[in-house]
Amino acid sequence: MSGINLRPRLFSATTNVLILLCIMYALTYIDRNNVSTAAFVFKQDLHLTNTQVGLVFSAFAYPYLIFQIVGGWVSDRFGARLALTASAVIWGAATLLTGKANGLAALVCARLLLGFGEGATFPTATRAMSDWLPEKKRGFGQGITHASARLGNALTPPLVAWLIASVTWRGSFVILGIISMAWAIVWGLYFRNDPASHPAITSRELETLPDYAAKQHGPKKSVPWMSLIRRMLPVTAVYFCYAWTLWLYLAWIPSFFLHSYHLKLQDSAFFSAGVFFAGVVGNTLGGVLSDRILSRTGSRNKARRNLVVIGFLGSLASMLPLLFVHNLSAAAIFLSLAFFFSEFTIGPMWAIPMDIAPRFAGSASGLMNTGTAFGAIISPLVFGLVIDKTGNWELPFIGSIVLLFVGAILAFWMKPDEALAGAELLDFGPENAAV
Repeated sequence: MSGINLRPRLFSATTNVLILLCIMYALTYIDRNNVSTAAFVFKQDLHLTNTQVGLVFSAFAYPYLIFQIVGGWVSDRFGARLALTASAVIWGAATLLTGKANGLAALVCARLLLGFGEGATFPTATRAMSDWLPEKKRGFGQGITHASARLGNALTPPLVAWLIASVTWRGSFVILGIISMAWAIVWGLYFRNDPASHPAITSRELETLPDYAAKQHGPKKSVPWMSLIRRMLPVTAVYFCYAWTLWLYLAWIPSFFLHSYHLKLQDSAFFSAGVFFAGVVGNTLGGVLSDRILSRTGSRNKARRNLVVIGFLGSLASMLPLLFVHNLSAAAIFLSLAFFFSEFTIGPMWAIPMDIAPRFAGSASGLMNTGTAFGAIISPLVFGLVIDKTGNWELPFIGSIVLLFVGAILAFWMKPDEALAGAELLDFGPENAAV
């Protein structure tokens, strides 16, 4: 076969693609969240305030927001092979440049470039999964890839703390940037936009996948932006409510343990990793359960929307004790439970764009993911401001509690059971018939 040998006889081509996407999800989160662990060191090295550190965290999200929709459209128009390869080169270069930063402005610029590179990744990955996964495995695919992202979260604090001790905080960014560049090469050589053109694909696998050729060579349709935006607006709003809590965790949890409980960097990294690992379990379980409910009931409302409501309410209830109990072990347990329940919603949430508009899955998921970009802009900055003004590290969790409740209510306006007219795929294999 052309390209590199990834042992297709040991693993199927569809499995290899899913593995590559899982690695990509993990790398993107390691590269976007490494600053959270390194902040304690570069804050002192570069003489920054908590508010300025919050600005560094949130700078990533501005181009990330813009390129959600642009990146989704590019993946629908030109395919996931080129889009993800280019994205990985850009975010890898941004990570390298972060290690060369000599002040606040340079850090912000590097984070802006990182957001530009990573902005298209998840919508493009959704585009790839819509072509490379059967419908009955959409929840699992989204769950396992996002579980890999949370595994990246869990690994980041101890990994970066170890790298800082070994090669300084600057060297840690250089090493992680090189790893991301290597992934770009592997993806570009192995992946094909059309599964049928992959030399390792089998006829049995193709029978379960959507008909890529019919979709590409059938009647051409431009993205129905207005109707798609109307359908995705409630989904985006719900995802913003989730994203507020996500970015509070990603940006500040290592510092929360470090300062609120006066821990050493390595101890803070250990507790942070435990919290993030709960998200790995939540992501996987939510995706598997969503697919199982869909298979048994045929109802996407039950399989997607209802699980989102349960996850939001569970996360809210788990977060409430943080306002009243100041104990390290209790805080770690309740934060882990809250993160588990919030991440439980991810498999169902990311399956919704493919349910509503499978033909334009990249664009639809890009619209949804603008919610997390807005959360990434606002949440870290607000957290830093609140800490600088009050010195209370528990107070910002009130915002998460309120937004999780609002998101649980807004979820009932999502309609994953109703495909957008004209956005369905033109042809499916026999195992992809409507449930």
